[in-house]
Amino acid sequence: MTNTIFEKQGGTYTQVGDYMLPDLLPAEEEKEANIGVWVMRHKRYLKQNHKVRYYNLLTSSKLNSYLADIDKQAEEMFSRLVKQMAMRESVTGQLKADNQMEWVARMNNIRSRATEVVNTDLIYT
Repeated sequence: MTNTIFEKQGGTYTQVGDYMLPDLLPAEEEKEANIGVWVMRHKRYLKQNHKVRYYNLLTSSKLNSYLADIDKQAEEMFSRLVKQMAMRESVTGQLKADNQMEWVARMNNIRSRATEVVNTDLIYT
């Protein structure tokens, strides 16, 4: 029997009853992506709004590496923004020592704004 194009490119079939069905599961990736809050949000966004892109990444076995890269970028951006905003607004260790509740309130506000920026610029794009 002549090999099909699918078989020539390394594809395999599984017999189910009288039918030969192609094995279409994606190849195993090197490592599992770290599932963090940024990755979950971006993955959900891709599934709901960019289905073709999501399934292209999934079937080419590049989804986990893509999500790991997004997670790294988001974490770095978030940390950088929090530090910059805290310095600009004089939220320091001295404020924390003098007035803890004020420091917590300001830091929560800064973290909330930084999260919004990361979501807008990286996660939901």
